[in-house]
Amino acid sequence: MDLAQRIARFEAADLYVVITEQFCAGRPSLEVLDAVLDAGVTLVQFREKDLDDRTRFQRAIQFRERTHDAGALLIVDDRVDIALAVDADGAHLGEFDLPIDAARRIAPDLIVGASSHNLDEALAAQQAGAGYVNIGPIFSTQTKSVPTGTVGPEMIDEIVPHLTIPWTTMGGIKPHNIGQVLQRGAKRIAVVTAVTEAEDVRAAAAELREAILSGVHP
Repeated sequence: MDLAQRIARFEAADLYVVITEQFCAGRPSLEVLDAVLDAGVTLVQFREKDLDDRTRFQRAIQFRERTHDAGALLIVDDRVDIALAVDADGAHLGEFDLPIDAARRIAPDLIVGASSHNLDEALAAQQAGAGYVNIGPIFSTQTKSVPTGTVGPEMIDEIVPHLTIPWTTMGGIKPHNIGQVLQRGAKRIAVVTAVTEAEDVRAAAAELREAILSGVHP
C-alpha cells in the first residue's frame, strides 16, 4: 500500500489498541493481539521499549503477520527502521525519537504518527509532515509519564480546530470516562490497559468499539 491508501484506512479505524506485554496481565502479547483482532480492531500499535533489537524485530514480524492476515494496520512505536524492516504501515514517534521530517524522507509510504501534549507540539508535528497526531495523556495513566502530566479532555478542544490531519487521543481512557472524549468529536481512541489488562480482552475491545461507533457512553 502507498501512503494515501494507508491514511484512508487509518481514518476509517475506531479503536486503536497499543500492545505492550508488560501490560497484558501476565499473558503473551500475541495472545492479546489475537483477541483484539478477533474483536474487529483494525489499528494496532506494537510498543515494546525494553526488548533488545533482535527480539523486538522478531516479535514485530509476528505482529505483522497477524495484523496482515486480519486486514489491520500495524504501527510500530519509536522505530522507523523496524517498521520498514517488517513492512508495517507506520511508526509512532515521540519527542526523543527520529524527527518526523527525517522519518518521512526515509519512509515516504509509512504513516508517521506523533505525540503531542499541547497546541504548539501538534502544529509542529503537522507542519513537519506527520500523518496523524495523538493528543494526550487525557487522563492519568500508568503506561506513560510526561513532564506536562495529564492534559485533560479540554485539550482536544484547543488543538483539533487547528488540525488538517487525522488525530487520535489517548491516556487513561476507560469505559467510565470515554464519553468525555467522544463528546469532543474523538473518533479514533487509543487505549492500552483498558483492553490489554481486561479479563476478557475481546469483550473489552468490542465494548469500546461500540461506544466509539455509536458515539455514546457504554
